[in-house]
Amino acid sequence: MFRITSPVLAAGGRLAIAVLLLAVLAGGLGLLQTATRPAQAPAAAPPPRSIPEPARVQPGTAVPQVEEPAPAPAPAAGAADPVRAWADEIAAVQDIPARAVVSYVNAELAMRHYQPECGISWTTLGGIGRIESDHGRFGTRQLDEDARPSAPIIGVALDGVPGVQQIPDTDGGALDGDPQWDRAVGPMQFIPSTWAKWATDGTGDGKADPQNLDDAAVTAGRYLCANGRDMSSGEGWWSGVLGYNNSVEYAQQVYALAEGYAAAGGRRD
Repeated sequence: MFRITSPVLAAGGRLAIAVLLLAVLAGGLGLLQTATRPAQAPAAAPPPRSIPEPARVQPGTAVPQVEEPAPAPAPAAGAADPVRAWADEIAAVQDIPARAVVSYVNAELAMRHYQPECGISWTTLGGIGRIESDHGRFGTRQLDEDARPSAPIIGVALDGVPGVQQIPDTDGGALDGDPQWDRAVGPMQFIPSTWAKWATDGTGDGKADPQNLDDAAVTAGRYLCANGRDMSSGEGWWSGVLGYNNSVEYAQQVYALAEGYAAAGGRRD
């Protein structure tokens, strides 16, 4: 299991996130340009981005295993949390929990630190999370403040019935409770075998839990950024999202949702 233990993901890393978000609110947000979604060649469309393009490094750089760095100083006791305040503003104009916004932003920041050439944005992760589980609110669930849904999210058995892929069990039912067939798990709906390969600790608690949106969002970021993919390019963005779910309609839905989140992030009332 790969583990990211950057301070931007830990409680003490809120200051680092706040610095970025304050810069965004000060005018650094790169909003999406209006684009027509192509019917035949989706790779030609520009990717949704909520932030300026990050600095480039040599494509294909591997994400390193690292020792845990010293945490950044936490905000003073009683001080307002600008990250959550910003997320609350987005939640007020978009149907997305503020706690989910924090998870997606944490994931973007982790990837900016460890794989900056990828250019993954929180809005893309948010679009995927909305389609996969309504940001952890599938059914009657709510996303709790610990970034977990109020009840575990487990998909249908992948048993090969019409319209369903056939994937025999790969984890002994450890994640999905099914020892016969795999089932997608958690807010980002990972198949257990995929989770086993990409599982990432996004909270710094020493374990990776697919039901925890902090962990699942960073894992999704790593999966989308695999093999040196540039998610800030049109070709790279469509390749990544179609790799997550091989459906042009799915990718177009993610694109539309990401546009809305980016626009909400740029509001300055």
